[in-house]
Amino acid sequence: MAIRLDHGTDELNEVHDINVVPFIDVMLVLLIIFMVAAPLATVDIAVNLPSSTAPQQQRPPKPVYLTLKADGSLALGDDPISRDALADVLAGATGGNKDERIFLRGDRAVPYGDVMALMNDLRGAGYLKIALVGLETR
Repeated sequence: MAIRLDHGTDELNEVHDINVVPFIDVMLVLLIIFMVAAPLATVDIAVNLPSSTAPQQQRPPKPVYLTLKADGSLALGDDPISRDALADVLAGATGGNKDERIFLRGDRAVPYGDVMALMNDLRGAGYLKIALVGLETR
């Protein structure tokens, strides 16, 4: 004897609502991934920067070379100078022309902070056109 249970009518009603639960799940997973990955992208990494491959630029007839040596001392051309006399010596070498480009040569062993401090001193002296001199690679 077979007993049939009555479950109501066999009519299927169509659901006209969009199911957003999977979309919300995907968005939450992406949010968590970006929250974890964002701090990893800002880690400071020590790198050995390569030489410049930029084409050589035209030099003025009498360029002003300022050299920052490995021991932190300065030289204008071949003459050693002190950091305190930097503005006066540059004014004499450029004839007081603050628009003349200063070619800055820094030793590879000099810390980046020392190069930035020297560039700040040059900016304080009024020299805003500074060219960094590097090795040419072929």
